[in-house]
Amino acid sequence: MALTIRWTKRAEKKFDEIIEYLSVEWNEQVTEAFVKKVYDFIDTLGDFPEIGIIENKEKAIRGFTIVKQINIFYHIDGSQIIILDFSDNRQSPKKKRF
Repeated sequence: MALTIRWTKRAEKKFDEIIEYLSVEWNEQVTEAFVKKVYDFIDTLGDFPEIGIIENKEKAIRGFTIVKQINIFYHIDGSQIIILDFSDNRQSPKKKRF
């Protein structure tokens, strides 16, 4: 049974910011490839929620590298998965807000 997926406002905002950046700095093809990778991962995540590595054991937050530069963070909460945030791997690890 696949779990339902819910996005936080922070995750939605960060995803939109990444899309905007890719659209301006790169091109439509790169943007579409990134969006496809995110949604393919989310489809897989519903069936295999423990695919990501544990990033914060106390809060049970898991992470997964979507592309070399971007990680997605999520939390399994009963029958749903909550997408928490996206992080640029080129930034300081202290900037992770979870």
